[in-house]
This record gives sequence, structure tokens and C-alpha cells, in this order.
Amino acid sequence: MIIDWFRTLLFTTLIFMAGVAAAATGPDQGAHMTDKGKKQMVATFAGGCFWCVESDFAKEPGVIKVISGFTGGNVANPTYKQVSAGGTGHVEAVQVTYDPARISYEQLLDVLWRHIDPTDSGGQFVDRGSQYRSAIFYHDQEQHDLAEKSKQALQQSGRFDKPIVTQILPFKTFYVAEDYHQDYYKENPLRYKCYRRNSGRDEFLEKIWSKEIKKAAPMTGNTRYHKPDDATLRKTLTPLQYKVTQKEGTEPPFKNAYWDNKQAGIYVDIVSGEPLFSSLDKYTSGTGWPSFVRPLVKENIVEREDHKLFSVRTEIRSRHGDSHLGHVFSDGPPPTGLRYCMNSAALRFIPVDQLEKEGYGEFLASFK
Repeated sequence: MIIDWFRTLLFTTLIFMAGVAAAATGPDQGAHMTDKGKKQMVATFAGGCFWCVESDFAKEPGVIKVISGFTGGNVANPTYKQVSAGGTGHVEAVQVTYDPARISYEQLLDVLWRHIDPTDSGGQFVDRGSQYRSAIFYHDQEQHDLAEKSKQALQQSGRFDKPIVTQILPFKTFYVAEDYHQDYYKENPLRYKCYRRNSGRDEFLEKIWSKEIKKAAPMTGNTRYHKPDDATLRKTLTPLQYKVTQKEGTEPPFKNAYWDNKQAGIYVDIVSGEPLFSSLDKYTSGTGWPSFVRPLVKENIVEREDHKLFSVRTEIRSRHGDSHLGHVFSDGPPPTGLRYCMNSAALRFIPVDQLEKEGYGEFLASFK
């Protein structure tokens, strides 16, 4: 296989250095408790190269840990070399430990669908062979039922022209891959980016899921949420609004429009007008910026890794306006445990009594 040759060429040194035997986990891995008594859950997915699948799941808020490994085969303690040869029956897979209070199993399924080609039974993208096929390995009946429901919904959505062939199988045993495969996207960022860029994965996903933006529901009449050209933005935005939304700037804490706003209403993107947050989800975080426990319309929120300030944070942007809004942190209050810390300069507030007039009447019911 081309990709196996490519991997071998890039990582021969690492393979020789990896001498740790793979560990196995059994079917009793479903829910477990942390030392503090907080419930965690486990999910197992296959979607081609586990470097990419691990990276995609690890970025999701509420995901605690992602491990790359092998499952679904008939050979105990397989090595990567054995699995990649295609003779063990295993697939490359990831085991996801997550906090169900912050991210649901249904949401994890959605993450999987958005990062694979569920119509390909012969592998995934440049990786060919049954060892790279997509699959959902359910740990209990609830996961099975949710997976079947989600698969059916995707099939009926019309997103794909071909049948959805991703398998839904009972989880049995998971074997942890060699150490050099774990956190590969972080430990070897240049090689990982080179592989991913040439794998065809992102090109395919952009083609399929960009339709979501093009088919976005209109705000009123035939007007869609969109980003004006730069010349228009410079005329309509204040210098601070432009700096924050277009240059990823940050406004001063406690000296901005909405940090202490207690009026009822919604917050929309200052650039595109797409609805983002509700006052019903706003709380006083003490940070000096408007903070929310969840988005009003999740589909309008895009998360990206931010490596500025010598740390890795999760940046929040608007989907249609592509505006920098702020960041999300995991130190928020119940029920989500999240803090969407936003810049007032990226938002426009619409009071409840103006929602109908401004074209956001669909959100009135939540305030009654």
C-alpha cells in the first residue's frame, strides 16, 4: 500500500525505538468513576488512520482522553505491523474517554460522521484495506441504539449520494497501539500535517460539509448570513471591532459593552448577524468579559486550536462571518462546565422586545 510505504519511510526510526507491548482493554470498559467520583464514559470508533481520528476527537470540549489502538480482530496483542498488513481482522481505532455532562454520545457520533467518509467500505481516503474501514463499536445497548439512530438520520439527510456503510459492532477488546502512535499529531506536528495534507481527508470533508454553509437558513427573506468584503467591514466596524473580529484581538476586561449586561435577549455576530448566544445562558464569570455556558445555535460556532501565548487554547469563531469571538474554557458552571468567554466588540445585543422586528422571532419562545 502506498500509505504504508509512506508511513514506514517517515517513521522507521520511531518504530525501532518503540518497544513497549500493546495493552488490552476488555468489554467491561463502559462507564467508570474518577478518583473524585465523577462519572466518565468510554466510546470506541474507527475512521481510518488513527492519528487523524485521535486528533479530531481530542479537540472536542468534554473529551478527556483519546487513545489510538486496534479492535475488532482475532489476534491477541497485535502489533501495528501486523494490523497494517491486513491479516488480523483488526481496524485502526480510537478509544475516547469523555465527560457525559459536557459532551454526549450523540455529539461524539456527530464528530465521527463529520471526519470520515461513511460511504467507503474499502478503507478511508488514501488508506486502503479493511484495517482502515470505518466502524462504531458500542459498549452497551444505549450506545447501540443511539448509533443506529444516528446512522439512519445521516442516511436520510441526503448529505451523501451513496449508502452509509459504516459498521455498528459490539465492542470486545481494545489493544493500545505502540507508544509512538499516541498523540502523534502533537509529538510530530510537521510529519502529521504532511501526512494529513496528502491523505485527501480534509479535501473530502471540505467538499462535503461546506454544503452546510452554502445551504444555511436565511435570517429574513432571501438574506443569508455572510461576511461583507474587507472594504465594507472597515467602513461599518469601529477600529476595535475590526481588530477583534478580523485580527483576533482582545478588548480590555470590564471596559466593554456587555460584560455586565443583564438585559434579556440574544447576542449575534457583529459581522454577519448570525445568532450566537442567549442571555439565558449568560453568567457572571468575574473575568470582565461576557461569558456563556453554551451557544444559542451550536451550528454557528466553530472551534479551532489556538497556539498563541505559549499555550494551547480553543478559539471560538462564527461559522458564516468567520469572526474571531473569543475562547472556550472548561472552568464554567453547571450544567455544561464550559465558559464561552467572548469579546463584546464581536457581538451585537438584541433585546427581547426587538427580536421579532430584527428577524429573530424564532427565539422569542425561549423567553416566555
